[in-house]
Formats: sequence, C-alpha cells, structure tokens
Amino acid sequence: MPFWELQRQLGIDVDKWLLRQSMPQPHGKAGACHAFEREWVECGHGLGQTRARRECQPEYEDFMECMHRTKLAVRLKTILEQRDKLLKEGKYTPPDYHKGKEEPRP
Repeated sequence: MPFWELQRQLGIDVDKWLLRQSMPQPHGKAGACHAFEREWVECGHGLGQTRARRECQPEYEDFMECMHRTKLAVRLKTILEQRDKLLKEGKYTPPDYHKGKEEPRP
C-alpha cells in the first residue's frame, strides 16, 4: 500500500499529536497528560462516537487543556495585562530582581 507509506517516506506523522501521551516514554515514565488521556479513552470506550462526544466532554476538555494549555495562556495574558495597568497607574512597582537588577554575587 504505497499511500500508507507516504507519511513514513516524507518523515511526517499526522496523528502523532493524539497518540503522543500513550507512546513509550523515556525512562519508562508516563507522559505528562497520560492520566487525562486515559480518563478520556476509558469514558468513551464502548459508548459510540455520538454518545461519547456528549457524555465525555469534560474529560476531553481536560485532556486538550493539558496538551495545549490554552486556558493557562489566557489566564497568564489577563494577569500580565492587570500588572501593566497597575504599573501605568503607579499602584505597583516590581521588585529589583524583576527589573534585571540582581544583588551582587560573591
């Protein structure tokens, strides 16, 4: 089957992102999001695609958040905007080590 070998010949793996956590990991440790992936797979096992999408939505969202960190990025952006706003108003001054001024080292 030449079509299936195309990914290997080109050196790409289209579905690697989904299976990344289940692959064998270095030093025999589980992947960072393996627990979330396992919960999602266990929830949807034997339900069928339509029912699994409806009933396993929280597990899927947790797994995707662990993989992509989108909610974390939005939260961090909000925190930085609030810090910049406080700096502009003069209500906050960052510590010296945040300004790049470190204490002299011996």
